[in-house]
Amino acid sequence: MGKKLTLLATGGTIASTPGENGLIPTLRGEELLDMVRDALPCQVEARDVFMMDSSNMQPEEWCALAKAAHQALEESDGVVITHGTDTMAYTASALSFMLAGIPKPVILTGSQLPLRHPLSDGRSNLLRAMAAACQGVGGVYVSFDEKLISGVRCVKTHTTAMDAFASINGPMAGHFDAEGMHFDNPQPFTPPQGEGYCLRATLDPRVFLLKLIPGTSPGVLRFVREAGYRGLVIEAFGLGGLHYIRRNLVRALEELADSGMEVLVVSQCLHEKADFSVYEVGRGMMQGHIHSGFDMTTEAAVCKLMWALGQKEPMKWMKVPVVGEYSLGRPLPAPGSVSPERFL
Repeated sequence: MGKKLTLLATGGTIASTPGENGLIPTLRGEELLDMVRDALPCQVEARDVFMMDSSNMQPEEWCALAKAAHQALEESDGVVITHGTDTMAYTASALSFMLAGIPKPVILTGSQLPLRHPLSDGRSNLLRAMAAACQGVGGVYVSFDEKLISGVRCVKTHTTAMDAFASINGPMAGHFDAEGMHFDNPQPFTPPQGEGYCLRATLDPRVFLLKLIPGTSPGVLRFVREAGYRGLVIEAFGLGGLHYIRRNLVRALEELADSGMEVLVVSQCLHEKADFSVYEVGRGMMQGHIHSGFDMTTEAAVCKLMWALGQKEPMKWMKVPVVGEYSLGRPLPAPGSVSPERFL
């Protein structure tokens, strides 16, 4: 028998048509399939999960979508999810954790123009996503333009370009060319010892994201705690810098961690990692409830913290790169030292 795929439709631009106040998702899964039925690579069944703009996608929708994908894969060989582009990277990250280790493919895709638009990229994106799903390689991925990207490495970098997404701090999972679809770097699964695949579709949405600016008040960190959040992702400067004169964020951060809040620090820089060990101000902070996000994307950091806080033993999952969401890479030279390689 040939392969069977399930299309889970959630709305987004690919399913939109003009309304009185602009584009609105109206096309259901079967209607999307009808527009590419002449080129389907195998049997595809459509199911409607949501019909919404992806700006409205939130943790509750991520959990429902993870359950829908898990259920669909009990009777199909792969899942393709049509989704709006604005929050696709967040959804892909969240699904990567909730479905970590899944042995079958879950491929998200969408488009910059509605499928019915004469210049739409939706048809090629949808068919490429199906081609990727037919490869049978487990994990959660985003298929867009000619790229296949791991769900935890995907970031939307352009608002209007057809090449809207990039793989950040990790190689592309695969690519498309005239010879077809190529899986180059499947999403890894390195769970804590003794853990295997099962649906872990529980999230704690009480995670706040703070991007530092010069002059950020330490009071902001107190507000986060008082608002009832359990986790905080900080986009710090460079390798993880925090200012500590006049407005002492270091002390405020330590107080926040002492209260039991889990803090994950990533860099505002799009490429490369955060590393507290390089500068004196960061030394000693990487303990207890303060964690380095290394080279994680902001989307992956937020979703991992939400997901870990939803598990029975959060820190067991925080201590390992479960699905390749970060890599330690080559260690940097100690403060005050100079690597000879800099002179080569």
